[in-house]
Amino acid sequence: MRLRANEAAFVLLPCAFERLSTSQPFMARILITSGPTRQYLDPVRYLTNASSGRMGRALAEAALAAGHEVLVVSGPVEVSYPPAAEVIPVVSTEEMLEVCERMFAGCDGLIGVAAPCDYRPVRIEEHKIQKTGQPLELHLIETPDVVATLGQRKAGRWVVGFALETADPRLRALAKLERKCCDLMILNGPEAMNSADNQVEVLDPHGEVVLALAGSKEEVADGVFQEIQRRLIDKSAAPGR
Repeated sequence: MRLRANEAAFVLLPCAFERLSTSQPFMARILITSGPTRQYLDPVRYLTNASSGRMGRALAEAALAAGHEVLVVSGPVEVSYPPAAEVIPVVSTEEMLEVCERMFAGCDGLIGVAAPCDYRPVRIEEHKIQKTGQPLELHLIETPDVVATLGQRKAGRWVVGFALETADPRLRALAKLERKCCDLMILNGPEAMNSADNQVEVLDPHGEVVLALAGSKEEVADGVFQEIQRRLIDKSAAPGR
């Protein structure tokens, strides 16, 4: 199912990937970030996005099926994560980063599927902002980058990032891969938001598309995780583990 970089076709996945056997011995403890975050403007309003957590859930299922231990740090979502996964709920991007920084040291790798809100207000109003009939000016600043922060501190661990792009997607995804110190970058588009399906390209550090997949998020997650297993987990597993 692997494509060379100059092949543009996507692999359609009519349940083509089977879950890896749970009989495999444990090899890794994997941190997965999932879902959106919320940056409150006042007690009732917030900035967020349409991330559903479905891709994070699907990757958690794939990792568990392969015999790994999974820790999910998730923003507010309606989906349920696998019972075998440890789940830590958070709300804001700052909270997600704080938890991930604390837990990453005990993990072998990170899959950064979450879509944290990139901006927050300079000030959170104590009371609900009232309508005045006039334009409302919001002063926003960037939130910390969760994957980039962990990538810069990964030491012997591996990091997989996700990039959602609408313009120059491969170029921007590769730039993110380099800036965030990722070992692989999963590129998808805005159609993935709050959808049951996904279409992705997997980029390596050389900018080559090593895999292209399309199908349900569960099918795509299986294919993506098999690539992570082959390229990163198998190579980094300690002898005898």
